[in-house]
Amino acid sequence: MVMAILEHYKAIYQELLAVPVIKGYKTEKEKFAGGHRTTTVEAYVASTGRAIQGATSHNLGQNFGKMFKIEYEDTAGKKQIPWQTSWGFTTRSIGVMVMVHADNQGLVLPPRVAPIQVVLVPITMTGANMVKMKEKAADIEGQLKAAGVRVTVDDRDNYNPGWKYNYWELKGVPLRMELGPKDLEKGQVRLVRRDTNAKEDVPWALVPQKVALLLVTIQHEMLARAAAKRDEAIVKVTEWKEFVPTMQAGKMALTPFCNETEFEELVKDKSKAEALAQSGEEEDEKCATPVAAKTLCIPFDQPELPPGTPCFVSGKPAQCWVLWGRSY
Repeated sequence: MVMAILEHYKAIYQELLAVPVIKGYKTEKEKFAGGHRTTTVEAYVASTGRAIQGATSHNLGQNFGKMFKIEYEDTAGKKQIPWQTSWGFTTRSIGVMVMVHADNQGLVLPPRVAPIQVVLVPITMTGANMVKMKEKAADIEGQLKAAGVRVTVDDRDNYNPGWKYNYWELKGVPLRMELGPKDLEKGQVRLVRRDTNAKEDVPWALVPQKVALLLVTIQHEMLARAAAKRDEAIVKVTEWKEFVPTMQAGKMALTPFCNETEFEELVKDKSKAEALAQSGEEEDEKCATPVAAKTLCIPFDQPELPPGTPCFVSGKPAQCWVLWGRSY
């Protein structure tokens, strides 16, 4: 059940929010207190160089059953203590999505979760045939809705087109459709992607098919771009001297580790001290973005670890590869 829930987390992040995640176990130090084992999906925010825990799924074991005297009767009529799980997907996921995709113009929403997928903006100009333009806008809107596209027409008269473009960019609508007097003459609309600002003129007859294709393309490419940035930020580190510079560069470090809590604490304290010494600053204890490195997870997808490989910090034989980073 724990692994099934973790797979649901991954699917929601990647298939809906277009946010790539790394599945793994939490270390003993970072796992849910009192639990048996904690699994996690970890995301990376390229604009800040920090990781963030997406969601956790816990195997609580029988510890809480024993503590709170939770029992059930099995088929033989005997009292048993249940194995329990704990999990939940929260609004944190929205924040992760915003941080991963947003830019200086505002939100950038993946089409699958965007409340409005397409906004159609009629361009009003002096001398333009507004009756014909509104009729065509309504016709296109009807075709898109019939195709299952979430679309709205912004035909407000008290705002100019430039203001409307900025307004809908801020809200992250994946596609903007422009319909002006020249478009009426040519029998076309202009489509503008929110994620890349790419523009394309499309004949009216092809609008429903083109919009459907672009929404799928945008969803796929948003995930691919985020995954590429995440992968570029994972650096294999085998010696301590490389560790803090990797953190300072806003990367994540994948290291061979002895997996002992004592040395996990040492890495946290030592990385903080060295980073502050290099910057000449003091850390605000109330700051939500500390400079200390911490373990993110023991990834399920483990690179080969030859026997005798030394831990990057203790020199003891490494037990696994561990992903570290500065985290929210």
